[in-house]
Amino acid sequence: MGSGGREHALAWKLAQSPTCDKLFASPGNPGIAEHADCVPLDATNHDAIIAFCRENAISLVVIGPEAPLVDGLGDSLRIADIPVFGPSQAAAQLEGSKGFTKDLCQRAQIPTAGYVRTRSLDEAKDALLGFGAPYVLKADGLAAGKGVVIAETREEAESALLEMFGGKFGEAGAEVVIEEFMQGEEASFFALTDGHAILPFGSAQDHKRVGERDTGPNTGGMGAYSPAPVLTAELEAQVLREIIEPTVMALRQEGTPYSGVLYAGLMLTEQGPKLIEYNCRFGDPECQVLMMRLDSDLAAIMLACAKGELADTSAVFADQTALTVVMAARGYPDAPDKGGEIVLSETNTAEGSGKTKIFHAGTALKDGKLIANGGRVLNVTAMGGNVTQAQKAAYAALDAVRFPTGFCRRDIGWREVEREA
Repeated sequence: MGSGGREHALAWKLAQSPTCDKLFASPGNPGIAEHADCVPLDATNHDAIIAFCRENAISLVVIGPEAPLVDGLGDSLRIADIPVFGPSQAAAQLEGSKGFTKDLCQRAQIPTAGYVRTRSLDEAKDALLGFGAPYVLKADGLAAGKGVVIAETREEAESALLEMFGGKFGEAGAEVVIEEFMQGEEASFFALTDGHAILPFGSAQDHKRVGERDTGPNTGGMGAYSPAPVLTAELEAQVLREIIEPTVMALRQEGTPYSGVLYAGLMLTEQGPKLIEYNCRFGDPECQVLMMRLDSDLAAIMLACAKGELADTSAVFADQTALTVVMAARGYPDAPDKGGEIVLSETNTAEGSGKTKIFHAGTALKDGKLIANGGRVLNVTAMGGNVTQAQKAAYAALDAVRFPTGFCRRDIGWREVEREA
């Protein structure tokens, strides 16, 4: 289920599984169509999805984006006895409500930023008095990765709150969480869980800001690389012990066991790793670099997770670095210019274990031509011995793409490239 770059990466990897006889994607995109039959199912019509699964003897449903999970699609499929990779509606509140997650962290003593939940503009303005600049303001609900504002001054914070409570993020902004600003470097850690067993599933570093050297407004992500060397083996063990394991245990004890991928956005502070937020699905574009590195059978791992058999499963990743650069439509993240033609070179669309792969995110076919159909359009991904080598290979592949109305950051991986230098 899904149509973005994350779903293309998942479909590409699932199609390689010897246990996958037939793959469908809904709604899919032109890149996914190379690996799966695309079908136009409405993600909110659970009955139609269940009927399709029964008619086609589907043995596993993989839910890519967060909205269907928060909508409870996983519950509907489980009630119909159809194995599904993705958490229940109750457990998906980890992403569906920032306040829910902060409260859980407080109960389970999981390290995170101090916070206040606010439900009105006046309440939020009063709450600002308890924080110093810069102010971190988060729409409580789903806002497509764009519901976070970091305000440098109180005036900026009040202006942002006025917009948020004024409907800028729709229902997602009906409640706003105000957090203390955390100093440090961000990294992402992934783990699969069936509610009991936990399988570490790699690390990555995303680039959220639209501009180079992390400037400008937040986006859904302009590029990523995996693994993230700043997240050392020692720090990963600490994250598992202090953040992931207490989360899984708390949700199980509270009667809402979590099944699927836990994506922990982390701040590596002087006091140790702290949780910024959880996502209840693979990151986009982090999924793309994880799938490039994964040497194991993804379908078998996901099915074991869905069936509660993860304890007997392992995941092997290549030692190499994978790096992806997002090509976005001009005007993103505010008003992307859709409809621009894209021409991919033959070398970049070649399959196999090659060093580069282009994943389609916001693309469509019109009159036989590939066009931009979203904000983030392509994920140009490459492997290398380290971040510097992977970055060089990715930009070489990107420069062979003709997309006149697109743009990208030219510095994905810049922090690690400087460290390697």
